[in-house]
Amino acid sequence: MSPWQLKMMLPWKQIVLLSITGCLAACTEDVIFQGPRWTTEPSDLILPINSPNRQATVTCQAEGSPPPHYRWSLNGTLIDLGNDYRRHMSGGNLIISNLDRDQDTGIYQCTAYNTWGTIVSRRASLQFAYLDAFKTQMVRSAVNVREGQGVVLLCGPPAHSGELTFAWIFNEYPYFVQQDSRRFISQETGSLYIAKVEPSDVGNYTCVVNNTVTRERMLSSPTPLVLRSDGVMGEYEPKIEVHFPDSVPAAKESVVKLECFALGNPVPEISWRRTSGVPFPTKVKMKNSNAVLEIPNFQQEDAGTYECVAENRRGKNAARGRLSFHAKPHWLQTIDDTALSIEQNLFWECKATGKPKPSYSWLRNGQTLSAEGQLQIENGALSITALNLSDSGMYQCVAENKHGIIFSSAQLMVLASPPSFSKSPLRALLKARSGSTVTLECKPQAAPPAISLWKKGSEILQRSERITLLPNGTLQITNVTKQDAGSYTCIAKNQFGTASTTGRLIITEPTRITMRPTNTEIIVGESIVLPCQIACDPALDVSFSWAFNGQLINFQQDSDHFERVGGSISGDLMIRNIQLNHGGKYVCLIDTDVDSLSTSAILVVKGPPGPPDKVSVEEITDSTAQLSWTAGRDNGSPITGYSIQARTPFTVGWQAVDTVPEIINGNMLTATVVDLNAWVEYEFRVVARNAVGLGEPSPPSAKTRTEDAIPDTAPTDVGGGGGTKSELVITWEPVPEELQNGEGFGYIIAFRQTGTVMWTRAVQSTPGISRYTFRNDTLPAFSPFDVKVAAYNNRGEGPFSSIATVYSAEEVPSVAPKRVVARSVSAVQIEVVWEALRAIPERVLGYEVVYWEDDTKPDTIGKVRLTGNYSATNLTGLRADTAYYISVAAFNTAGPGPQTAPINSTTKKPPPDRPPLNIQWTMVGSTLSLHWDPVVATETESKVTGYLVLLKRHRYNDMTTILTTKTSVELSLSTSDNYLIQIRAMSEGGEGAGSEPIHIHKLSMGARGSGSARLGLCYPGMALISALLCSFW
Repeated sequence: MSPWQLKMMLPWKQIVLLSITGCLAACTEDVIFQGPRWTTEPSDLILPINSPNRQATVTCQAEGSPPPHYRWSLNGTLIDLGNDYRRHMSGGNLIISNLDRDQDTGIYQCTAYNTWGTIVSRRASLQFAYLDAFKTQMVRSAVNVREGQGVVLLCGPPAHSGELTFAWIFNEYPYFVQQDSRRFISQETGSLYIAKVEPSDVGNYTCVVNNTVTRERMLSSPTPLVLRSDGVMGEYEPKIEVHFPDSVPAAKESVVKLECFALGNPVPEISWRRTSGVPFPTKVKMKNSNAVLEIPNFQQEDAGTYECVAENRRGKNAARGRLSFHAKPHWLQTIDDTALSIEQNLFWECKATGKPKPSYSWLRNGQTLSAEGQLQIENGALSITALNLSDSGMYQCVAENKHGIIFSSAQLMVLASPPSFSKSPLRALLKARSGSTVTLECKPQAAPPAISLWKKGSEILQRSERITLLPNGTLQITNVTKQDAGSYTCIAKNQFGTASTTGRLIITEPTRITMRPTNTEIIVGESIVLPCQIACDPALDVSFSWAFNGQLINFQQDSDHFERVGGSISGDLMIRNIQLNHGGKYVCLIDTDVDSLSTSAILVVKGPPGPPDKVSVEEITDSTAQLSWTAGRDNGSPITGYSIQARTPFTVGWQAVDTVPEIINGNMLTATVVDLNAWVEYEFRVVARNAVGLGEPSPPSAKTRTEDAIPDTAPTDVGGGGGTKSELVITWEPVPEELQNGEGFGYIIAFRQTGTVMWTRAVQSTPGISRYTFRNDTLPAFSPFDVKVAAYNNRGEGPFSSIATVYSAEEVPSVAPKRVVARSVSAVQIEVVWEALRAIPERVLGYEVVYWEDDTKPDTIGKVRLTGNYSATNLTGLRADTAYYISVAAFNTAGPGPQTAPINSTTKKPPPDRPPLNIQWTMVGSTLSLHWDPVVATETESKVTGYLVLLKRHRYNDMTTILTTKTSVELSLSTSDNYLIQIRAMSEGGEGAGSEPIHIHKLSMGARGSGSARLGLCYPGMALISALLCSFW
């Protein structure tokens, strides 16, 4: 439907239309404005005349409901798109094909309309950029000039549209003229200016014109510059050839460029100033040797008279012109969509800034409005009195000056409808607390606003001391009682009809808090319940919530600590595992249908103190450190004291240290640590305590080293002895690094022969070595020496250790033992016997027995060393049926003496490796009879000499052995115990393999049985208990 069709509709038809489209809302905040409004407006276009696609799109889009339709005008004339094959619309965009400079150049404007009205867009220009060729390509006339004279070479650009830039070629491409203080190319005229011609300037000059839109380039014919031969031009004062007009209009926020160049000899210098004396702001730039003054982002304060001064030693000249500021209109205040009831008054005002000052006009549905009758226009203000439905539509305020035009659009909806409570009925049931004030709102949708009255039951309410009827229809009853309960009806009426709404009012008793939380102190980690209980009218719905320090508690997110407990009239809060950050103000919030109550309590959470901070070492000596720190949080309980801990590279973790004072109370923030080791790097930390307990330690202090000092600890465990002939070996326990007290650490060793006075001193400068050997051929063997050791460092010597007696090295025994005899005991053992040495000059500490299988196999050598006055030993772990060579020597700390001549002995053949087989046993009463087959030795085994019966009693875990030369034996057993029995063959080579164990249980008395040995379960030579364990346990 077009706007003029809408305008011609009868009023009753408009009412029906408004009803159908939902425009009958009484409250204007509920109105939905659906008239057209711009989302995209046309913008200026400048297109290359020879564009390859030969098509242009002028954009225009609006939104509304129903979706808007569009039409376009060119230079104020409506475009008939139905009969124009080159132009068509896509949405609201105008698409022009086969562009034609003559037909398509101009000002375009878009119009959007729907059933609610019409709006027009901003105006946009469409221009075509082009650059024609120079008229003639013939060589231009030569320019004759004297050396030192100034010259101007004219470009004379061809016909064009669009911005141009200029350059000049010297002689041939690509040698372009470079601008400097002597040469200048004007971007206004295109001409080349040479202030003072030099011989190097002679040549051909070609003007190059570039169109920045079409990117076309045209070259003029060359202009020869010829040097005259009639002498050199003398000096002369500057002559300004390039200057800006007397008046230059400049648009707001544009970039303004002023050119100024002068001819002269010598070459003039260009300078700029404002005649007002105001200095240039920092944004102003000078370019091309000051020939161009550029002012970006031009503003009102940049307007004024500017002067260009050209000067050389022959004089100066000046040109000036005025920059005037102009600005397109810009909105300061626009109009907004408005919905008013019929017969109300409309007042709209729009304001715009601009220079020159804008003028205003108003449009309704795209048509210009004139002041007449109820409609008045004054500057930017529009007023319409006693609105009627025909005043509905789209309005536009237009602000315009010679530099531009802007539009502000808004929709006016004139409403007319009977009263309706469909969106704001009274609640069917209203609850109020006795003694409170009740407010019942009567807010019908109506246009014009309805007149309302109230009824209680069937009686019309009248104003009284407690009953107030407000102008907006609201009913207010103060200090309500039970008698005010009942049914209330609001009746609304205007010229279009009547409507009513009814609700029932219930009066309830006030809600009371029966149990409140109290201020409480609690320890970290404990739990508590804060009570919050009420008594209330049963007709009320109640809800509880809690706030902590002003923030509502989210019981889902904070379920680890907070939980609501209690029934419908209890909102108790349980706080579990309380932390320090749970201390603060807790508020119980009770909300009912008619009232809200709250009660609060302060919860103080006490915990161990927070960590102290900023621990620093104020002063340090070789054994003390003075510390200071700042107190941490006391966490609800005053700090009662501090303790100090230290850590060094030599300690495991942090250690408590002694301080002065010994007890540091909670008010002190300094203390001195004592009994420190010298020349050790320390870190310190402080721990606070209060009545709750110890807090977290502070961050450690910076690492600080104590001063060095003379060693105060002597080496310990001084001893030694041994070594080789003519040596005195002294040893000691090294001093730990943390007790060395400084750099340059070492040891001083002092010794003297016992009974003498003079000490001999030696130095060991390597801290890690704790042994010193003194060598001297005159040193008596095994003589006692007094020895002491001290530590030293760069500061001096420390105390000596207590004197220890150390013997010099002794000589090895000079005599070998005598009467050495060897006897083979078994397959794995040889007994060696000798005669101990007596009364020899050297000390004998013991004897060393060396044995080997063959002189050609040194890797078979074994050695047994016995300390003490022994004269026999057993060599064990030998190989069966093998000859061994044996030698004996005495030894002392100097080593072994001479060995005896070797003797030999051969070990026995090995015992049989088969256990007794076919073992039969019979138990009669407490007597056990055992029988077995004999074991027969092979040629490589020792002959069987008898049998060994092993009897283990379970209860007492004791072992009994019985030797027999027979293949049977009788044993007397206790009937109250269990037994384990094993049988082995005996030979000169030792015990043979054991039979499989026989288990005799106390329940088996009077039974019989048999068993056979399992080979490989136990092996010859194993101890008895081991053999039994291997077989059974």
